[in-house]
Amino acid sequence: MNDTPPDSMIPYDEIVQEALRAVVGRVLGQVEAANGILPGSHHFYITFKTTAPGVSIPDDLRARFPDEMTIVLQNKFWDLGVREDGFTVSLSFNQLPAKLDIPFSAITAFVDPAVDFGLQFQAMADDEEEDMPGMAGNDGSERDVASRITPSEDGSNVVSVDFGKKK
Repeated sequence: MNDTPPDSMIPYDEIVQEALRAVVGRVLGQVEAANGILPGSHHFYITFKTTAPGVSIPDDLRARFPDEMTIVLQNKFWDLGVREDGFTVSLSFNQLPAKLDIPFSAITAFVDPAVDFGLQFQAMADDEEEDMPGMAGNDGSERDVASRITPSEDGSNVVSVDFGKKK
């Protein structure tokens, strides 16, 4: 008997990844519709590949985070704009404003620690396993992101999708 599953002609992993990234877009769209006001104690950690196609961030941030960075949408953000393929947001880094343009396809993690919810995505740019992403340190952010975006084994609401890699 062969234990190797047959190759699928339907790209299920891509379809699921796209659908879960749409969750991020819908959540951010609701915040945008509320004029950037987050309900209750909700706040978001968003990790993305800085080198992914379509990502636009200031050069100094790209130099500090050449592969991946995590931003926090909590207190100090403005000009949130959501489109079908991504979003823009302005944040302050070391008291300097910066506008970021991030396609949903560049996102590798989305976490709302207020309700213990998280999504993790396969990287679209490269398939290598990476260490924990760098913390962007946008003003007003919490510093313990690493403990919040790793999957927990305690039954929390972290969803990680990994269909494995073809050999």
